[in-house]
Amino acid sequence: MIGRIIELSGGAEALAKTLINRFGNRRTPLALTVAGFMVGIPVFFEVGVIILMPLAYGVARAARKPLLIFALPMCAALLAVHAFLPPHPGAVAAASQLGADLGRVLMLGIPIVAVLCMIGYFVAGRMTRKTYPMTDDIRAEVYGPHVTNEDLEAWARNDYSGVREATETKTLGAEESASSLASKLPPAPAPGFGLIIALILLPIVLILMGTLATTLLPATSTLRAVLTVLGAPLVALLIDTLLCAWLLGSRRGWSRTQVSDVIGSALPGVAMVILIAGAGGVFGKVLVDTGIGAVVSEALRNTGLPVLALGFLLTLLLRAVQGSTTVALVTTVGILSPLIATLDLSANHLALLCLAMGGGGLAMSHINDAGYWMFTKLAGLNVADGLRTWTVLVTLLGTLGFVITLLLWPFV
Repeated sequence: MIGRIIELSGGAEALAKTLINRFGNRRTPLALTVAGFMVGIPVFFEVGVIILMPLAYGVARAARKPLLIFALPMCAALLAVHAFLPPHPGAVAAASQLGADLGRVLMLGIPIVAVLCMIGYFVAGRMTRKTYPMTDDIRAEVYGPHVTNEDLEAWARNDYSGVREATETKTLGAEESASSLASKLPPAPAPGFGLIIALILLPIVLILMGTLATTLLPATSTLRAVLTVLGAPLVALLIDTLLCAWLLGSRRGWSRTQVSDVIGSALPGVAMVILIAGAGGVFGKVLVDTGIGAVVSEALRNTGLPVLALGFLLTLLLRAVQGSTTVALVTTVGILSPLIATLDLSANHLALLCLAMGGGGLAMSHINDAGYWMFTKLAGLNVADGLRTWTVLVTLLGTLGFVITLLLWPFV
């Protein structure tokens, strides 16, 4: 709901454009990577791609550079946030089933994901030194029908001889994402950069304050009780949803019916995710009650691998086999729950275990993943080049995320 309000109010696009302006033309890929990180917190990966890809189209056309330079690190940042951090469904479901504190997951996860996004930016920069051919339809949409793949190779060498101006590209965000609903909303200036940042960070700050309050304040403290309530994930997200509806909706001329329609339009997109998470919880309960989970957990224990490695490898395997990050995370928790119950893991270790599983959920995005097809289609890549770039990059980032959690394990 928060993401849909920010999307239809124009806030996500305004956030990205402001970052591009502040970073400057030479650092536009970095600006889009930061935008992917920020926009990825409140919205699903697919929605973030639809919102931000037109901006990548625009800057690629204006700079006369290959689209992949801008799109690859941006979309990798979106997927990293989706795999690792609450309030995304896989991370929330894994944390809730493990009994991990969401505040600790955020406290440890945000710096890890920020580091991964920066690594992704630099690695993508190396990858895109080679020019990959684009499909005719996307190349024409971004640069105009007169531009060829040979032109893109010349542009990569800073050879702009004989270049004509490209035609304007269409805006995916307004035309392909809830276009009929967006057209019914009253025209209004885009929300300010500071307001969007504040609304994105508010639930994160509340959840972190609740976690810190339970750790640092005495049990009899009134402030601890208040912060614990405000920091409960459902309460924090509800407060942010209401503020988004008021600040980005009602105050900008939306009627109550329009606010209700915008909020309601977010529900169909998450229905399948909720069903998957619920089914995963049922699956985990079946594994526990039938004893199958204990048998599998004992077999995994006998491998001699630490639980952190088991969580990462099992999630990665399930992700590679069936494609969905959420399903991989929820299923892994269901399988490992009996084993984890026998271990004396601290709250920080449970949070790191969730993040290690998130690394497995980020890796191995390939031809059975809807996100892979969405990225390669909009970036104009063929299957082979998608595997060479997108799959390699997200697998590297997922593995590095696991390595970081492994390095932090002895110190938390």
